[in-house]
Amino acid sequence: MARSTERSQRGGHSGVSIEDVAAAAGVSTATVSRAVRGLPRVSPATREKILEVASALGYVASSSASGLATGRTRTIGVLAPFVSRWFFSKAIEGADRELHARQYNLSLFNLGGHGSNRERLFSKTMVYKQIDALLVLCMALTHDELEHLQKIDIPLIVVGGHVEECAYIGIDDYAASSTAVRHLIDLGHRDIALLHGDDETDLNFDVPRVRILAFKEVMAAAQLPIRPEWDERGDFTVRSGQEAFRRLWARPGPKPTAIFCASDEMAMGVIFEAARAGVRVPGDLSVVGIDDHDFAGPMGLTTVGQRPDEQAELATKMLLDELSGMHGAVRSAVAPHQLIVRSTTAPPPS
Repeated sequence: MARSTERSQRGGHSGVSIEDVAAAAGVSTATVSRAVRGLPRVSPATREKILEVASALGYVASSSASGLATGRTRTIGVLAPFVSRWFFSKAIEGADRELHARQYNLSLFNLGGHGSNRERLFSKTMVYKQIDALLVLCMALTHDELEHLQKIDIPLIVVGGHVEECAYIGIDDYAASSTAVRHLIDLGHRDIALLHGDDETDLNFDVPRVRILAFKEVMAAAQLPIRPEWDERGDFTVRSGQEAFRRLWARPGPKPTAIFCASDEMAMGVIFEAARAGVRVPGDLSVVGIDDHDFAGPMGLTTVGQRPDEQAELATKMLLDELSGMHGAVRSAVAPHQLIVRSTTAPPPS
């Protein structure tokens, strides 16, 4: 007799689980998942057998019975730690652009900057929502989360940086950060402060760490001092940039002539607060960021630019190509970055 499990609720009924169908058909749960959702790499005979068993048991994989014929929801999930910050909003825009062109829907899973509800999200929500594939923005996934996604066998890719155990698309953060710091050094700066990101949100992402490492190693290679009192932490927001500048300028002792900011939003905060304090940018202080935020151009911010919308658009195309039968379409790729010199950087004051 079919047992009742939480997983069975993905089909909109209370009695039959995907494990029941797998056991009755003599296949794995991953094969059942692929078969009922119309994914490739299931033989026609096996698919037909699974659909017959599922129908006989009353198991329906999608939110409506008609979905059993194709198994497709034509919906791609996008998992984001935030939606208000520039990178994430641009990436969602890029993903939606590709989905709209291919007549797919987007289902957004927003963690709201916290990791506390991740277990419920992976154990229940994604299964119940019945997505065909998942695009993850700037987050690492735990081994248990990856195992869960592999069990339901959906294509997966991460946008925004390197992640172990799965395909990803993003810029080379080490190279991008090194480019920004070398630009300041080439201008003649020797007293350079660091404003790095360090989200305390249990998102397990290594981009902040890589950008810090690049700063330290480029400074060391140039035989320049790294002052602990000029090491400031923010959370990639304008406000945290403002707060970091206030702390930096409130300390006694010498001041830096330049600041490398690990994001444009933090760099903007530094510039806003410097103006309030009467510190001229770039006359007294040069500021460089990373991203090429929409406001970077109007503000004259020197930055290392990237295109998160294009990264997400490419990642989404890979997911949809995989769903359409192009095995191996989902793969890691390095996105381009470029130094964009504007008016917030100049040689240090003599």
